[in-house]
Amino acid sequence: MIVETGHYALVLALALALINSVLPIWGGATHDRRLMAVAPSAALAGFGLVAYAFFALTYAHIVSDFSLANVVENSHSAKPLIYKITGVWGNHEGSMLLWVLVLSVFAAAVALFSGSMPEELRANVLAVQSWIAAAFLLFILLTSNPFARLVDAPPEGNDLNPLLQDPGLATHPPLLYLGYVGLSITYSFAAAALISGRIDAVFARFVRPWTLIAWICLTLGIAMGSYWAYYTLGWGGFWFWDPVENASLMPWLAATALLHCTAVMEKRDALKIWTIFLAILAFSLSLLGTFLVRSGVLTSVHAFASDPTRGIFILAILVVFIGGSLALFAVRAGGLKQGGLFAPVSREGALVLNNLLLTTCCATVFIGTLYPLALEALTGEKISVGPPFFNLTFAPLFVPLFVLMPVGQNLAWKRGDLFGAAQRLGAAIGAGIIAMLVLAAWRGGPVVSVILSGLAVYVIIGSFADLIRRLFAGGASFAAAAQRALGLPRQALGTAFAHAGLGVTLLGLAATGWGAEKIIALKPGDIVEIGPYQLAFESVFSRQGPNYSEIVGRTIIRSNGLLKASIEPATRFYPTRRMSRAEAGIATLGLGQVYVSIADAAANGSVNARIFWKPLVALIWIGALIMAFGGGLSLSDRSFRIGVARRARKAAAIAQPAE
Repeated sequence: MIVETGHYALVLALALALINSVLPIWGGATHDRRLMAVAPSAALAGFGLVAYAFFALTYAHIVSDFSLANVVENSHSAKPLIYKITGVWGNHEGSMLLWVLVLSVFAAAVALFSGSMPEELRANVLAVQSWIAAAFLLFILLTSNPFARLVDAPPEGNDLNPLLQDPGLATHPPLLYLGYVGLSITYSFAAAALISGRIDAVFARFVRPWTLIAWICLTLGIAMGSYWAYYTLGWGGFWFWDPVENASLMPWLAATALLHCTAVMEKRDALKIWTIFLAILAFSLSLLGTFLVRSGVLTSVHAFASDPTRGIFILAILVVFIGGSLALFAVRAGGLKQGGLFAPVSREGALVLNNLLLTTCCATVFIGTLYPLALEALTGEKISVGPPFFNLTFAPLFVPLFVLMPVGQNLAWKRGDLFGAAQRLGAAIGAGIIAMLVLAAWRGGPVVSVILSGLAVYVIIGSFADLIRRLFAGGASFAAAAQRALGLPRQALGTAFAHAGLGVTLLGLAATGWGAEKIIALKPGDIVEIGPYQLAFESVFSRQGPNYSEIVGRTIIRSNGLLKASIEPATRFYPTRRMSRAEAGIATLGLGQVYVSIADAAANGSVNARIFWKPLVALIWIGALIMAFGGGLSLSDRSFRIGVARRARKAAAIAQPAE
């Protein structure tokens, strides 16, 4: 019964979304406050219905209801409970339901926390969000129904893909969707502003926190996915420029540029066209990623579906929303008034250059990802565009961003002093040069690693240069500086931490050049040296899991005779799926990691193993956490709570029609 009501809840949610996509906009056009007031209530009700449908599907997975095709294809009664729950979105139908749930979460959040927003803007935002929800609810009900029943229910299910039976499934997709789909709300704000024709600093102030929330989640989601691939696939890599990896990177680049644009628009009432365009672009790239994963146009470990009908439906959604918004943008763009003027050498100018570089990086990834697909569709010729292309084209474009970030932070608004900014960055520049000289003398190795490490040190220190200058201005003591720190805007602190986090990630990436790798056949009793460690391969044994069996290779790690860690790399076999997967053994020692992946044991008891020493590799993901922390600091700034309400009331009073 719960399953049927979940299906009906989706039908009701579709009907409600269709109503909410029309009435609030009609109310805004006619200044009918009663019609505009429909939007928040309908958004909250829609969230309740979609959440109930998601609960119903989760319940079916937990109790192993094999009368449901979705449960049969993706679950097994012996599967651990955590994977029964996460398996709900470990498939096409369930992941699309999660997609719509996140859409409804953001709509409900706007409905709950938009009391200070102008009524017309709120109504239009929620209406546009309902357009998106209605399109995807229709897609689910017509092509991807998660509640489809089977006439003859089998006694057992087919189990979940072994690669997805991992704690990473509990965090990576939800976080990625909160970022990916969360960008829909920035799109809705942009479309709503274009519909009403009011694009000003108030709009920028309201859209910025939602962009920041989506950016934080997308940052964490990409980082979690990178680490999940790193320890699950068994090849020791954290990024392979897979088309679906690229599909998440492109919205992140666009959202990063959008964040900087909203900052300029809020403070200087400038870059309006950039802001609207990037808000549309970021969500459009999210839709493109959804199309790539579910259309069958590519083969990837991330791909969910290969049904052309579904791909055509999503392509139609993509065309309607991207084409419609760009058409509206083209109509309105000519009427946008020029905002505040600024000199080329200024913080605004640095942010414009930042956006040009970010969008060029995004375009490079876009071309490298889609060109092979377009070429195959048009000519039938297959080509491979992989890491060499992206490393040679993306990196040279991204490196100038690292140089620019601290400089931009130290330039004044409106008109800056480039020489003065360079002087304030003297300590950061000096520290970067010293780091390069020390590393060249101590580690030697790849020149690229030495240069990038020095650049990373420069970015980390330079990110805090402006704050340190402000804290110790006038020769203030440490006590006075600490007192001043309490009064610093959290947005400024958040920006510094986010930029420093990017520098920390760069340092982790640079250090991989000093790593080591060995591919070797190991027998119990063998000792292997890698980096500063000695690995003793003690034994190979079998172990039974709840729905798998595994071959485990117990390995002891020592340094100069001292025990450092014990790891158990394994190869797991899932009999229901008839599939195997590697379970790497990883020991984090300081900020570096020893990584061991093994294959099945041979008749003589030996196993083929891949062994890595990766110095400072943990910094790659620690940097992402620091970036997200910086975003959270900015989000907690009181201006997002007080400033928004104050400006909104003023704007609403000005816009209020005479009685």
